[in-house]
Amino acid sequence: MILFRVCQGFTGGVLIPLSFVVILTYLPPSKRAIGMAMFTVTATFAPALGPLLGGWLTDNYGWPFVFYINIIPGILLIAAVWFTMEQQPMNLGLLKKGDWWGIATMAIGLAAFEIVLEDGNRKDWLSDPGILKLAWTAAIFIPAFILIELRQKEPLVDLRLFARRNFALGSIVNVVLGIGLYGVVFILPLYLGQMHGYSATQIGGVIIWMGLPQLVVIPLIPKLMKFVDARILIGVGILLFGGSSFLDIQLDSNFAGPQFYIPLIIRALGQPLIMTPLSAVTTSGMAKGRESGAASALFNMMRNIGGSIGIAGLSTLLSMRERFHSERVGEAVTAYSDAVQERLQQTASYFLSQGSDPYSANMRAIGAVGGIVRREAFLFAYGIASWRSAAYCWQAR
Repeated sequence: MILFRVCQGFTGGVLIPLSFVVILTYLPPSKRAIGMAMFTVTATFAPALGPLLGGWLTDNYGWPFVFYINIIPGILLIAAVWFTMEQQPMNLGLLKKGDWWGIATMAIGLAAFEIVLEDGNRKDWLSDPGILKLAWTAAIFIPAFILIELRQKEPLVDLRLFARRNFALGSIVNVVLGIGLYGVVFILPLYLGQMHGYSATQIGGVIIWMGLPQLVVIPLIPKLMKFVDARILIGVGILLFGGSSFLDIQLDSNFAGPQFYIPLIIRALGQPLIMTPLSAVTTSGMAKGRESGAASALFNMMRNIGGSIGIAGLSTLLSMRERFHSERVGEAVTAYSDAVQERLQQTASYFLSQGSDPYSANMRAIGAVGGIVRREAFLFAYGIASWRSAAYCWQAR
């Protein structure tokens, strides 16, 4: 599975940059906003639809069908590209001009960086020898990659594009967008599954509200861009996108799926207002061909890096705040408290009525109270994570 996932990433990784290149190369300037809007549908609605469809398949047919579902769309995609795209002759001579040192340093550096972000919290960060080695690897190879790209005549990634004000600022916003976009997609299923016992299908039924409203908003974006400054649209989108997370801060035991609908709908209204105008503004003025390809690849890579940072940051924040609030709540929930003693007696009596012996009933009662403490600590932690996600987005204004 790991081998084929590597192959999937190796081949699938080029699809998003190529989509941007096709939009910038084959569409006239007057139609590029429409192309960007259509691309936004695939980039935003599909991740919202995926959990619902994947959850339903997992619950009813098993997890392998999540992979089998790609077969029919894959065949249709190959046919569509084969019969509609202009076929160009293969030019193997370009391999000799490949930026192989740049490819090697980027692959090693970013791979090490991704693993540090993904596994660092689980392995206690730099106290783990493996994570420490990978951190050093990223610290060496990523700067080496930057130096190589700045000196290369035909670089793999043209970092000189950051010298353009629109591209640099747009990339910064894109990183923050990735933090908020992937961070919420990571934390919401975790919250619903852990705190409320939602199944995969139920989680998908909640997340779908992050995508459905976009089908109404996205077709309107190209028309809005003709009459409203793109910067204003991006600003309004960030306000809606970030503001929706503030609605999730005050979590309690009754805050479940239906309570997320309004925040997710607001988020869905704001997200297209960011992505389509941001893509158009950031890539405006790019020459067709190599420059547009480099810009699209770099622009989308920045959002993915932001997503990795967001997931790692929120995962670490959850663990830290859960431990902190467990200690704080635990200070009040002690054996000397009358309220705690009363709850323990009531809970132990319940377990006794279910057939447990007195010792087991007392132990289970203590475990039940401890579970309540941890549950409340997680509620506080999830609220802080929502606040932090919103704060990142508002800082992008």
